[in-house]
Amino acid sequence: MDFAEIEAELRDADPMKIVEWGVSHGSKPIATSNFGPYAAVMLHLVTQVKPNIPIIWVDSGYNTPATYLFAEQLIERLSLNLHVYTPTVTVARREAAMGGIPEVDSDEHMEFTDQFKLEPFERAMSEQKPDVWFTGVRSEQTEFRQSMKVVAPGPNRVTKIAPLLPWKTQDMQDYLDRHDLPNVEDYFDPTKASADRECGLHTRL
Repeated sequence: MDFAEIEAELRDADPMKIVEWGVSHGSKPIATSNFGPYAAVMLHLVTQVKPNIPIIWVDSGYNTPATYLFAEQLIERLSLNLHVYTPTVTVARREAAMGGIPEVDSDEHMEFTDQFKLEPFERAMSEQKPDVWFTGVRSEQTEFRQSMKVVAPGPNRVTKIAPLLPWKTQDMQDYLDRHDLPNVEDYFDPTKASADRECGLHTRL
């Protein structure tokens, strides 16, 4: 697969066309979601093209009540084929016996990220065995994502596709309004601590 040629063809394409391309070029596509702000956009896009596409959610257990309610709303609204992966370490155990969430700049934070984000994700990829992975990342979110490609090689020979990469926040809001989709603002990712940091999912795998 010539990723440079594909990127040149799809970089400025409509996200729906990008999703259609990905579905047509894979035998087992999946999409991931954190059910955070604007997550409904990606979930709506991929299910319009492939209604039964597996949706992978790595649920850390640290999500806010608003996030869990938002997830339930989208699961029902879009009839999501949801597969939830949770850490092997529970939040209760982490809080009681392992010191809770470490400081983001500490040596322990990488181990925490492995426990609560990367290991469940790797387990999901191992069990689902996808050949195409749709992710909702956007270039304006972090400095690292400004260098990402719409279509690129991912872990385990997966083709990683980010249909919304060039979109701005206003584009996302316009899509929500156009399709009368819900959103959530009260969201917390313990492996990132702040919205402009990477958790390792796109930098270490």
